[in-house]
Amino acid sequence: MAQTIEVRFKGTRRGFFHWTDKENNPRLNDAVIVEVERGKDLGHISAVGEVALKKCGTACNGCPSSKAPSTSDEPKAVLRRASSNEVHTAVHLRRSEEEVRRKVLERVKHHGLAMKVSDTEWQWDRNKLTVFFTAEKRVDFRMLVRDLAALFRTRIDLRQIGARDEAAQLSGVGRCGREYCCSSWLTELSPVSLRLAKDQGLALNPAQISGGCGRLLCCLKYEHDFYVTSRKRFPKEGKTLQTALGDERVVSVDILRERVSLRGPDGASRIIPLLQLREEIASIPRSPAVPATAHQDPAEAPRPEAQAETPAPEEKPPVEGEPPSDPAAARRQRHRRGRRRRRRPGDSTNPEG
Repeated sequence: MAQTIEVRFKGTRRGFFHWTDKENNPRLNDAVIVEVERGKDLGHISAVGEVALKKCGTACNGCPSSKAPSTSDEPKAVLRRASSNEVHTAVHLRRSEEEVRRKVLERVKHHGLAMKVSDTEWQWDRNKLTVFFTAEKRVDFRMLVRDLAALFRTRIDLRQIGARDEAAQLSGVGRCGREYCCSSWLTELSPVSLRLAKDQGLALNPAQISGGCGRLLCCLKYEHDFYVTSRKRFPKEGKTLQTALGDERVVSVDILRERVSLRGPDGASRIIPLLQLREEIASIPRSPAVPATAHQDPAEAPRPEAQAETPAPEEKPPVEGEPPSDPAAARRQRHRRGRRRRRRPGDSTNPEG
């Protein structure tokens, strides 16, 4: 059964392929010739076995480990191990790509397009030239593609990338003195928000928390969970605590050193370890509990319906000739008088008349 391997190409581009040679097992960093969509390409093996299967299952739909396999995206085969001459050809192509980028820049300026050419990449068999660029707006580069196809006599693929993808493609050294994470080992660029820096108490200075791409550092995500979990053990900033020196307000907390900065009512400040602060708070005697009768919980108060209701006074009939005090009763009395006047004997409305 063919096993799946991961092959890396220039920059962060990678692909998954089937290794069909049963006599020779694949080895990491071996140069191989693989089958691509239109021709052949050369890359280096970066993962084999179960590691490659897991990566393929999360990155594409063509591997047996994928949840939704698709025959159109099925990994292609590894043709053979690359010979020394084939590796030399690939090295020569990489050296010529900078000159190719300069020529592409000249054609971009000639057409007056608002785009920045970041990098170029030859396919090993020279059947395709990929041009990576960044642009703030949509660019109509149809005329540029025709011009470049006539200049290099090959298929042209113009691919627009973002600022973070550009940094991963070109690589570089970060503030820590190491190679960019996005170009060395990160396989997926997750979103990074300013909330991550706030939770870690970092200074919101763009020059301090931004990477070479101009975006927030990817490493802000690495320790965020630790800070969020550790922050729950500390009192909130601005909260007033009752300590051995009286009521003191929490000014700031130092999670890494586990220290708390306090300020008293007289303005005096002090820094105390978190463990010592807890011991001070625990050693302070608490006031005795207040009897329930003095401060009764509103929920325990008797319900209004359970209390004895005062009976409403009985309504006395109005005395003849005395106007009632209730306006509604007065209206009813006037209505009854009007009806009696209409029903007097000898009235034309009487049916017996």
